Amino acid sequence: MPNQKLIIISGSPCVGKTTAADLLFQSYENSAFLDGDWCWCVNPFSISDPRLRNSDKSMSFVLSNYLNSGFDYVVFSSVVAMYESIRESILKGITADNFETVGFTLTCSEETLASRHKSRGDKNEVSYHWLRLPPYPGDNVINTDGKTPEQVAGEMKMIIDAADMTVAKSPMQ
Repeated sequence: MPNQKLIIISGSPCVGKTTAADLLFQSYENSAFLDGDWCWCVNPFSISDPRLRNSDKSMSFVLSNYLNSGFDYVVFSSVVAMYESIRESILKGITADNFETVGFTLTCSEETLASRHKSRGDKNEVSYHWLRLPPYPGDNVINTDGKTPEQVAGEMKMIIDAADMTVAKSPMQ
């Protein structure tokens, strides 16, 4: 049975991924955290840059290093992990074996997204594109409306810990 968990948190920009992921990471001993934005922080940033998919390789590499280093929990947040083809490409590039993936898609209302976008001081127009995408198949969906980042991280932790308890109670095969 796999002991390591790769926890993938996706959702629209400003939905609360990074903050909740950081809190979740801090709640587990022997854990590591990768914000996918760190893997493609370039100026100028453009979604149409043909080099952008190179960041998927960087994400796979860092996640592989964390898993191969023996961390029990690897928390990974990324907007692009919402796209099935991109998430599958990242997962396929991971060289570690015998780990379990637990996925989360965070969502909120358009009003909440606009408010969070404004509170960040972002002068760009808010985009609802990612908010309207369907969640990744099999992800646990958490609506962040009216919740603190601590509450969102707590919900994720309860789901992860409940899955751990189910595995622990399963009869040996």
